[in-house]
Amino acid sequence: MIEKLEKVLEPFANKLAQQRHLQAISSGMMMPLGLIVIGSLFLIVANPPINLDLVDLHTGNIFLKVLIGWKQFAVANYDVLTLPYNYTMGLVGLISAFGIAYCLAESYQMKSAVYGIIAMCTFLMVSAPLKDGGISTSYLGADGLFVAIVIALVSVEISRFVSQKLVISFPGSVPSAVTDFVNSLLPLAANIIIIYGLNVALMAATGKNLPAFIMSILTPAISGVDNIWMFMGIYLFSNILWLFGINGSSIVFPIVFALCIANTGVNAELVNAGKAPTALINLQMFRYVLLGGAGNTLGLVLLMCKSKSKHIRSIGRLSVLPSICGINEPIIFGTPIVLNPILSIPFLIMPCLSAGLGYLVQSMGLVSLGYIVDPSFTPFFAQGFLSALDIRNVIFMFVLIALSVVVYYPFFKVYEKNTLEHEGE
Repeated sequence: MIEKLEKVLEPFANKLAQQRHLQAISSGMMMPLGLIVIGSLFLIVANPPINLDLVDLHTGNIFLKVLIGWKQFAVANYDVLTLPYNYTMGLVGLISAFGIAYCLAESYQMKSAVYGIIAMCTFLMVSAPLKDGGISTSYLGADGLFVAIVIALVSVEISRFVSQKLVISFPGSVPSAVTDFVNSLLPLAANIIIIYGLNVALMAATGKNLPAFIMSILTPAISGVDNIWMFMGIYLFSNILWLFGINGSSIVFPIVFALCIANTGVNAELVNAGKAPTALINLQMFRYVLLGGAGNTLGLVLLMCKSKSKHIRSIGRLSVLPSICGINEPIIFGTPIVLNPILSIPFLIMPCLSAGLGYLVQSMGLVSLGYIVDPSFTPFFAQGFLSALDIRNVIFMFVLIALSVVVYYPFFKVYEKNTLEHEGE
């Protein structure tokens, strides 16, 4: 099977890997990888795996006392604890704009740092408008990543065109720094006129800047989500967006999470009245499709930890703890899965399998239906138990992880072989 996959996917993957712009995207998004990993750890610290509404605050259990104290400390100091996350993962779009432009300019043998800064400044103009004397950071993180990719590529191409057509020469006695400074003015001006000008025109016409306009188009106005096929379709759409560097989870989150919370509340009321819960599309289902993060990548992380490739192995080991807590940006952008024709296949398949099997085991009574709102960004096994106080749900989650390993394995081996060949070169 792996040999057949290699014959089908390897030529296509190699052709894409040699494409200049895709190489720039892949290399540029590696730059904020360390920031993403460290920022994710602080998010975990700020969200302890306990719900204070479900425990006795005066318990004598030492373990629970530690968790209660941790939770109370985290709630009281949430802004302080999440600041490192906000200024690392929260700026991944801004940093990627610089990194992608830097790598693309370098491939053209241009002044990479200069054109990286131009792209970053242009991205800021478009994505961080002034508001009440400050700037909005909503689209500087993962929500603005798609716009960051587009602006970085377009900005370098504009700068390249201008710098080739309009070059100001100085005598040899003039320092090179002065020459570079003067010749960087025209590309920057061209970027502002074209990209920022487009943004201003868009705001005048729609009242939304470029990132907000794109997100408003992508956000699906979907009704009747309380259906397993619609539920699976929404998450398939979400993961397709992830493959292009768009935070698909943030787009479908308001729709799916609100529904799952409401249905979990319905189940809680039934349980409180001594009746059996009935809503199958509950918060527990939401956890199944995000086991290890978007694409159910926890199985992939386990495979990566044992990889023969240094690059893959190091990213896998760095990503174990964040993935256990449902944070997998290091995998999506560091491996990368974005624009990866090989790993994108299981990335799309696995969440659909998780949703379908989760619906099936709940409907058959093999696990209890979720009726408790469990805390986010906590280990999956804690979420699995707290959602219905049923250890069978935790066991089922481990089954899904094993299935994830099986689904990802053949595609992972093809990708690993390609990576090892590139490392050898």
